[in-house]
Amino acid sequence: MKQIQIAIDGPASSGKSTVAKIIAKDFNYTYLDTGAMYRAATYLALQNHLTENDVDEIVALLETYSISFGRSESGEQLVFVGDVDVTHPIRENEVTNNVSWVSAIPQVREKLVALQQLIATQGGIVMDGRDIGTVVLPNAELKIFLVASVEERAERRYKENLEKGIPADLETLKKEIAERDYKDSHREVSPLKPAADAIHFDTTGIGIAEVVKFIEENAKKIIDK
Repeated sequence: MKQIQIAIDGPASSGKSTVAKIIAKDFNYTYLDTGAMYRAATYLALQNHLTENDVDEIVALLETYSISFGRSESGEQLVFVGDVDVTHPIRENEVTNNVSWVSAIPQVREKLVALQQLIATQGGIVMDGRDIGTVVLPNAELKIFLVASVEERAERRYKENLEKGIPADLETLKKEIAERDYKDSHREVSPLKPAADAIHFDTTGIGIAEVVKFIEENAKKIIDK
């Protein structure tokens, strides 16, 4: 069966990672969570008390501590910085609220994009993020841009945080998500925006299964050509 590249972009909590994982499993493709890579870089910066003024130091840390992925016995995707499991720490509020400025650093993006593109050459892949269709995989056969209302995305994040034992306030999350949307879409390097040939899909009020079905049907049309 022909293997393709599937790029799924969209703002925070639009459902990208959830549907990407399911599609990768269904198609037996590699799944790459690029957001986790930027979160890992942010975790490194915060652990070393660095700011946006410490670009050289952040890049040096990324060269010293590799970001990699693994899988637990239960099938959960694990994220490592060096040999340290940071799967859960990178989802804490402090990382979430700082990832925008770290991911806006050109040198950080350059380093991580190169790694993402290398991984994508190894076969069928589903990759989600904010600049996959525009920068990382500009030649991807299928590009999807997921959106949802700020209110719905805040409610999703609120439920996720509570399930993980992370303190959360719904109104605060709404404000933080709106602010992150603005930062991500207005940054100079690789801003959040749909690729010209991306298929838009609004997930507001739509279940995960329906979103997965929509994307997989579009993928199969390409694969079966």
